Amino acid sequence: MAVINENDILETINMIRLYNLDIRTVTLALSLRDCCDSDVNVVCENIYNKIKYYAKNLVEYANELENDYSIPIINKRISVTPISIIGESCKNPDYVKIAQTLDKAAQEVGVNFIGGFSALVEKGCTKGDKLLIESIPEALRTTERLCSSINLASSKAGINMDAVLTMAETIKKAAEVTKDTDGLGAAKLVCFCNSASDNPFMAGAYCGMGEPECALNVGVSGPGVVRAAIEAMPKGANLSEIANKIKEIAYKITSTGELVGRKLAKKLDIPFGIIDLSLAPTPAEGDSVAGIFQAMGLEHAGAHGTTAALAMLNDAVKKGGIMASSHVGGLSGAFIPVSEDAGMIEAASKSYLTFDKLEAMTCVCSVGLDMIAIPGDTPASTIAGIIADEMAIGMINKKTTAVRIIPAYGKKVGDKVCFGGLLGEAPIMPVNKLSTAGFVNRGGRIPAPIHSLNN
Repeated sequence: MAVINENDILETINMIRLYNLDIRTVTLALSLRDCCDSDVNVVCENIYNKIKYYAKNLVEYANELENDYSIPIINKRISVTPISIIGESCKNPDYVKIAQTLDKAAQEVGVNFIGGFSALVEKGCTKGDKLLIESIPEALRTTERLCSSINLASSKAGINMDAVLTMAETIKKAAEVTKDTDGLGAAKLVCFCNSASDNPFMAGAYCGMGEPECALNVGVSGPGVVRAAIEAMPKGANLSEIANKIKEIAYKITSTGELVGRKLAKKLDIPFGIIDLSLAPTPAEGDSVAGIFQAMGLEHAGAHGTTAALAMLNDAVKKGGIMASSHVGGLSGAFIPVSEDAGMIEAASKSYLTFDKLEAMTCVCSVGLDMIAIPGDTPASTIAGIIADEMAIGMINKKTTAVRIIPAYGKKVGDKVCFGGLLGEAPIMPVNKLSTAGFVNRGGRIPAPIHSLNN
């Protein structure tokens, strides 16, 4: 018989009550491939009925488990098959109408977000892909819970620069048509390299083509737990000892997340998918990845050494997490969203953290340039250059990278955007004013690196 350790029980209680341990999201991944039809109205009806059927108890059962285990489950979400694929079955596809159907179903089942208004265009665009991308600004303007993602590059295919420029223009339009909410449309739109088909986190979640009919994917969060554990260590602890402590904590966080995920999947009578190991921060005090850097000894995020600290953190989280679960997936690393992390917000506001430093940090972590607000008059060509740089980092390093950037119309450096909730707030950060237009307007594809030929 296993011996119950009192200290382990107390530690878990403290993780939840004092250090913001939570299940960030339980995400129902749902295939919509059987919803295709030549009539867009039939497609919408099929989508609505399928979501209602599979997700009808998701929120209720998640709330029950939250009460049973006293572990907060912050968001309940749905991800679906990339809608560009589903819409292509229609003779006259109306992607905005499909988007509104997704949003309506999401509202009625009570989930916080629904993702999958997506297209995969790393090698080129189909007619459906083009129509979906064109519809994104209006789709995000007229919906509340819908999220959109576009995969623009991969380590196997290279970077689709035509799509990069198109998405830069789309981001600007999405921000412009939602300028009354500080560009909220752009906050729910992300560009990817090597997007993960089982990612439970928004705005990039979708149900990939190799996924089952449905599955439950779980994303955990615990930056506050990691920070508290490091702060409790002896002052003279070296970095090897800190790395081991992070692995230990990541193991416990992952085990907790998988326990809840498997219980919920069983109640819903669907397969358990994956556990995503990502440390996802919030604007809440103490729940910050930047706070972990300070606990390690850096004065603040952005100091020289930040990239090294983040590399160690990201690696230790992965090593600890994979020992706790055989079904790890998604993005699985440390997130550095500016608007969603109190420490990152402060660092950006005080100019400790620059755009270039953030880009360097994305070389060693998940996901990329995330929730960064920039002046609204930033040219689309500059945004395209930012996206291209990030896609190149992901392509060369064979990792997932992403860009979620908000051009804040009518605002300049020193102002801020405010979204509230998990999306938080962000200061407007300066961008390099040198022109990239001559480069990004060339179009074509940046070829995949030589190490892509590994088959």
